Amino acid sequence: MRKHLEVFQVTGLPEVAAGDDLAALIGSAADLHDGDVVSVTSKIVSKAEGRLTTGTRDEAIDAELVRVVASRGDTRIVQTRHGLVMAAAGTDTSNTAPGTVLLLPVDPDVSARLLREALKERYDVNVGVVVTDTLGRPWRNGQVDLAIGAAGVQVIEDLRGTTDSHGNVLAVTEPALADEIAAASELVKGKADGVPVAVLRGLADVVFPAGEHGPGARALVRDAEMDLFSLGTREAALAAVLDRKAVSGPREASAELWAAVPLDGVQVELGEGAVKVTGADGVAVGMAAERLAVVLHAEGYGVQVVAGPGSEATVTFGSRSR
Repeated sequence: MRKHLEVFQVTGLPEVAAGDDLAALIGSAADLHDGDVVSVTSKIVSKAEGRLTTGTRDEAIDAELVRVVASRGDTRIVQTRHGLVMAAAGTDTSNTAPGTVLLLPVDPDVSARLLREALKERYDVNVGVVVTDTLGRPWRNGQVDLAIGAAGVQVIEDLRGTTDSHGNVLAVTEPALADEIAAASELVKGKADGVPVAVLRGLADVVFPAGEHGPGARALVRDAEMDLFSLGTREAALAAVLDRKAVSGPREASAELWAAVPLDGVQVELGEGAVKVTGADGVAVGMAAERLAVVLHAEGYGVQVVAGPGSEATVTFGSRSR
């Protein structure tokens, strides 16, 4: 257990511009020790790397996203090329010239690695580096700084299989250390104060030896296929109707999947790779088949509805195509 942690502002930094040497600016302004962690906002990393583009913010978002997760009015929650899910793809128009938009670093883990190496080379100090950005979170009001890039620091602490103070075995406990570092550093940085860099002291146990950079913050990004909340509510409902995956292989199913689905006035027969729906009312049959297809899609099946002769429909299902 860590008994003591200190977090310091790094003040006196000038306005950063494209081509500026961040290692020199930070190293000359901060009294760095081996085992410190340097927390840097992505904004000054992007400025130093020349990640300023012209055009509207919407155009910048379109260029940076790989998929829309949710949208309401002018607000878009998207997944970026980095795998990050965030509002407006992390683009920023504050403190930039009119008609320009600041983008996230191309690869924040690489940015963190280069900064760490430069600090070691110039100041002979072994530190960890975390690149941070501000994100909202599902189910919570407000925003918090999280790690989008990291080098030389353990990003996740895997406590699974260990025991707590009562002897209970921990099954899922994996503290996101890099995110905790980012959030703690924001307490002394703060956008209103214009302090983009902080130093955390007391975390030497999670800083790797010089030359070992670790997996980076990319290890914190959950694959969308494994994410139970990969789409917004409205988007998930639309996907169940408009974005079904085709059937590409066999997969078993149980009638228990649709036990709670209203299927009044029809008969449902489960066969191998298909559910046959029949009844006297063609509309009721069609509605029932579509409900079954939505349920199967939601469970990760590839699915297709095929209309049959008379009042009959077949829902084929199986492994879904990529």
